[in-house]
Amino acid sequence: MTHPRTRGGPRRALTGLVLLSVLGLSACGGGGGGTAAGPAGPAVAGSPAPTGDPLAGVREVEAVSALLPADVRARGTLRIGSSVGSPPAAYYPNGQGEPPAGQDIDIAEAVARVLGIELRREDAAFETILPALSSGKYDVGTGNFGVTAERLRTVDFVTYVNDGQGFAVKKDSTRLTGKVEDLTELCGLTVGTGAGTTFEATLNENRGVCAEAGRDPYEVKVYAENGAVVTALQQGRIDVVMSTINGLRYQAAQPAAGTRFLGEYHRLDVGFAFRKGSPLTPAFRAAVDELIDSGVYARILEKWGTTDSAVEESRVNPPEQRP
Repeated sequence: MTHPRTRGGPRRALTGLVLLSVLGLSACGGGGGGTAAGPAGPAVAGSPAPTGDPLAGVREVEAVSALLPADVRARGTLRIGSSVGSPPAAYYPNGQGEPPAGQDIDIAEAVARVLGIELRREDAAFETILPALSSGKYDVGTGNFGVTAERLRTVDFVTYVNDGQGFAVKKDSTRLTGKVEDLTELCGLTVGTGAGTTFEATLNENRGVCAEAGRDPYEVKVYAENGAVVTALQQGRIDVVMSTINGLRYQAAQPAAGTRFLGEYHRLDVGFAFRKGSPLTPAFRAAVDELIDSGVYARILEKWGTTDSAVEESRVNPPEQRP
């Protein structure tokens, strides 16, 4: 599938990975300052978001907005189901009920501005969003949704970052000390993760690896909220957490969390989700590419410390990245 490019020439090179400086991270402390084009300290749930507005000056690009269906252009709005969980993807810096912040929030808003539309956001539980797309409740969904072969059977994706799966333990844990490269390293341990996630699916699909290795199985405990997973780890009810690479990195930068990131296990493309066959995908893909070409995309990722998750271009329904 092709789409018009609004700027010629090669893509701008993204800057290096922003170092996550920990500046007084506590329940009432946040990251350091930043500029519209520069980095800020890491975001912490319940604390102010990094400063700076990477979206400043983003306006409608007619060559891109023209790709929207006529009825959407006339209406000027789309319904977005949004899972707000933890930084850096999407979280509440000032408590639930206040405007959310995060990488996903900024990218979605920037795309909307390029398309000349308004996103009417509705917070929703992660596991409810994809089914709600098929029923027509939402036009688009966000929630750091990884692109998998299973999901591609029922929804379409427009990619905007490359995140994936990783592990973390308590900082003083001796059960796991290095990067998890094989799930047999989890044998005999209790693993906590989120409901309806690729992490839960990966763990369940591979439950037999320990028996094949002649070892005790790992146990999987599933939680609806990220905070509950962290609490379970801190209280020793689970030994290890499986979650997003970027989320676990951010979490490990918080002294109060007391966690240690064990590294990446498996990368996945992440994208906006749509009902199967949605006519919105060409416009969203072109809008993401416009943000990449203009440099806005790089500034958003710099703000949230996720530059190493940058993609060179957006894609519609890429195949699942396999280990």
